[in-house]
Amino acid sequence: MSSPIAKLSFWGVRGSTPTVDPATWRYGGNTPCVELVAPDGTQFILDCGTGLRMLGSRWPSGDALPVAETHIFVTHYHWDHIQGLPFFAPLYDEKNKFQFYSFQSKFLGRDSLRQVLETQMALPYFPVDFSSMNAQRKFREVDGGESFKVGESRVVTKWLNHPQGCMGFRIETPAGIVVFATDNEPGDPVLDKNLRELAADADIFINDAQFTPEQLSGNRKGWGHSSWREGVNVAREVNAKTLVLFHHDPDSTDRVIDEILQKGRAEFDSVFAASEGMVITLGSANEPVQAHMPGSRTALRREAQFRARVSGVTAEGEKFDEATLVRDLSLQGALISLKHSPRMQSELQVTMETPTAEGSQAMQLRGYVVRIEEGAEKGTTAVGVVFTD
Repeated sequence: MSSPIAKLSFWGVRGSTPTVDPATWRYGGNTPCVELVAPDGTQFILDCGTGLRMLGSRWPSGDALPVAETHIFVTHYHWDHIQGLPFFAPLYDEKNKFQFYSFQSKFLGRDSLRQVLETQMALPYFPVDFSSMNAQRKFREVDGGESFKVGESRVVTKWLNHPQGCMGFRIETPAGIVVFATDNEPGDPVLDKNLRELAADADIFINDAQFTPEQLSGNRKGWGHSSWREGVNVAREVNAKTLVLFHHDPDSTDRVIDEILQKGRAEFDSVFAASEGMVITLGSANEPVQAHMPGSRTALRREAQFRARVSGVTAEGEKFDEATLVRDLSLQGALISLKHSPRMQSELQVTMETPTAEGSQAMQLRGYVVRIEEGAEKGTTAVGVVFTD
């Protein structure tokens, strides 16, 4: 009998404001939106940042439309968590059904969720108002500490420490437990306890990591965000299996996030930095959690054949160095055939021999692993890398 499988997809991972800087391309610039498809097919959407538009552009159409309603959970009402909603095409199709969940704001009173979504599309802020969305919509206000069923999954809510309030969600599926705890700052004993209860024994713990520990103890204190170190400490304390660092600062370049990820992995075994397009599958029996990136984030590719030497760290943490051929090259990356299987989101040193009039010349590059799959030849792994410099 096969194990139940759930799929977690990251459509937006940036915090505060979207970025279009080339230095943030690899991890992505869209604001928060995560999709979870449970084993029974129930679709959860966590937050409605600009990543929601990307999810909507890949929405099934025609006969492939989902029959059951989609469940959208909004952690709080700051712009970066709702600003993608007006551009979410499925909301304009009357065949679709959506159930929204969030909390009653003390600043707005009853129907806070609906008020917020309507107001951001009201005149003079947006040319099309909320009533133009023809999909079937329902709204449910929930409080911290609630527990309820959605399909076969159980949802638990907890208050988190963030200005004007924020809610964390724990979704217990037959394939595993996913915790979404963006926008929280350590320091409030009651809310710190909430976070730990939410994350206890989670298979995937998605936690705010916008600031560095130094920023968090300095001039960013009180801004409502956390750090990689706080995430590691909580994950270790409550036995979470995999930590995903989320809500990256708009000023954090890909190289900065690489360094944050490296520090996190030095202290906790299973850590990923959320990347736009990253997919995590839960439920594979006795298999460690793995993430992969779809091919859509690769550049124009051409067949090639360069001799190369690659060194890095395997998924088991062992260093390796091997000679190989680069057979598939793009302007931004390459697909490399290796006998070793490197760790996802790790850095590889790639030295390629390029032909010149005098013979050959060594070209040294640093590659970031974004894709791992079975190689064309027996006993090999096809490794997709993006070159970082």
